[in-house]
Amino acid sequence: MHTAVLQAATLGRRAVVRTIRQPANVVFPLIFPMLLLAVNAGGLRAETTLPGFPTDSFLAFALAVPFVQGALLATINANVEFARDIQTGFLNRLALTPVRGAVLLLGQLGGLLTIALVQALFYLVVSFAFGVRLETGVGGALVLLVLEAMIALAFASFGCWAALRTGSTEAVQGLFPVFFVFLFLSSMNIPRDFMETDWFRWVATINPVSYLIEAVRSLVIEDWNWETISLGFGVASGMCLVGFALASHALINRLERT
Repeated sequence: MHTAVLQAATLGRRAVVRTIRQPANVVFPLIFPMLLLAVNAGGLRAETTLPGFPTDSFLAFALAVPFVQGALLATINANVEFARDIQTGFLNRLALTPVRGAVLLLGQLGGLLTIALVQALFYLVVSFAFGVRLETGVGGALVLLVLEAMIALAFASFGCWAALRTGSTEAVQGLFPVFFVFLFLSSMNIPRDFMETDWFRWVATINPVSYLIEAVRSLVIEDWNWETISLGFGVASGMCLVGFALASHALINRLERT
């Protein structure tokens, strides 16, 4: 057990160091979501005048988007590097060592989690600097970090599956526009009950990303709405289970071919 933990920690540290050595993989996931937030907050703040809108600050309302978007960007970057390990034969060499398949996945995801949590702390610090205050207080900030870790794991599990299934960096990068479509077809910019277009409201309702965003948003602008928070954790957990099952199966198949 101790050996497995040490192996996972070593692989996780390698994933973090490899990311840090490529500044674009660090700076872009930090800055781009906040730039998009600034644009949306400036262009859509008139929404707050709508009767029944849940807050008078669109910045606080939209703060959930960087958390989900940042987790997505970190996932794509991390799993592109994972696919590169497959292409260069690093995974094949690891398969010849005592390292277990589960440890390979845990090490990869451990590095990703570290990066995702650093991003989340950055988003919180920036939002506090611009006057946003979490209605759930310090406890809400801690729950938000746990939820961010779950969201990152959910996206990462599917990214790992794509990397292991295809062994292609291009295939993993191709997930970005797919996930981005899910982001824009969610309740990222307006509450679902404010959507007047039936088909868009229906798509946003069946879109799991909506529930991730709404759970983060609830921690920012509501006072412990446990139903929304639980839905967010439930959706993230369900995505993790499906993604890990797919990734584990793909890992077994790839190791059998090694």
